Amino acid sequence: MKRKVIRLLVVILLIGGASYGIYRWKQNQKHGLLTSVILYGNMDERDVQLAFKESGRITRELVHEGATVRKGELVATLDTDWLIRQVAEAKAVLAAQKQVWLRLKRGSRPQEIAMDRALYAAAAAKAANDLVNVKRYEKLLATGDITQIQYDNEKALWKVDNQQAHAAKETLRLAVLGPRVEDIAEAEAKLRADKAQLALLEQYLADTHLRSPVNGVVRTRILEPGDMASPQTPVYTIAIMNPKWVRAYIPERDLGFVHLGSKAWITVDSFPGKKFAGWVGFISPIAEFTPKSVETTQLRTSLVYEVRVYVKDPHDQLRLGMPATVEIPITPQPIPLHEARH
Repeated sequence: MKRKVIRLLVVILLIGGASYGIYRWKQNQKHGLLTSVILYGNMDERDVQLAFKESGRITRELVHEGATVRKGELVATLDTDWLIRQVAEAKAVLAAQKQVWLRLKRGSRPQEIAMDRALYAAAAAKAANDLVNVKRYEKLLATGDITQIQYDNEKALWKVDNQQAHAAKETLRLAVLGPRVEDIAEAEAKLRADKAQLALLEQYLADTHLRSPVNGVVRTRILEPGDMASPQTPVYTIAIMNPKWVRAYIPERDLGFVHLGSKAWITVDSFPGKKFAGWVGFISPIAEFTPKSVETTQLRTSLVYEVRVYVKDPHDQLRLGMPATVEIPITPQPIPLHEARH
């Protein structure tokens, strides 16, 4: 009986030891011997809906679906005839106003001042001569050699010429002083307004040329020449090709093994055996899971975090939407982003 008990105890100890060994082996595999984290995702698809800023009829489209475009490259144009005429008119108005402003700013020319001075001298001389005649007519009127009417006419002529001389003197004074400061400021403000109007029309004209804002590939050509374009209607859909990254999701239990800047290797089925170098450039701070709330330890395993793994693809072999496998070697410390990219 005692031997049976001893044998039973030995068996229990052996089973317990084996179970503990298996448990420790699993823990070592999970924590101690894990060399990399494997993720699955796709080459991220990103595109730009390219539309004109203004409405108009499309006259030209310079690229087709599948074409590679560079940032700033012209891809389509609108009808510009009416805008070109408006720009020409605005340029002429601006040029005329500029001359007005310059004339006022520079003031009277020496020749103009000399002419006004001569006119004043002539008017003053005529008024002085009229005054001499008036005094002579006074004597003649006293002796009865002329009538009162003749005297009055001569005196009235002197008054008119005297006022004209005074007006000529004021004209000369204004010519010497030059234009008023307020007139110059008004002309300058009008000049700025004309410049702004021209710049606005030139911007409208520039907006009739549609240029690609990114380097990419034309995915869809939505409108054709002759169609009416508007800011609400895209003309092209352009797929962004650079930078490229894999969008994947990492379980919460593996989150501690991956850091920003961690180096990664990316493989795709289209190129068996070929590894593309990359690095972890983004880890979402927000968990995504189903269901919405986490109540138990078991449900926590469904927590995932979005990870963006940038890929080096110098020969442009990878295509958007490709399924990809990401291998992230486990490192004890995170690698700085600027080192991971090289």
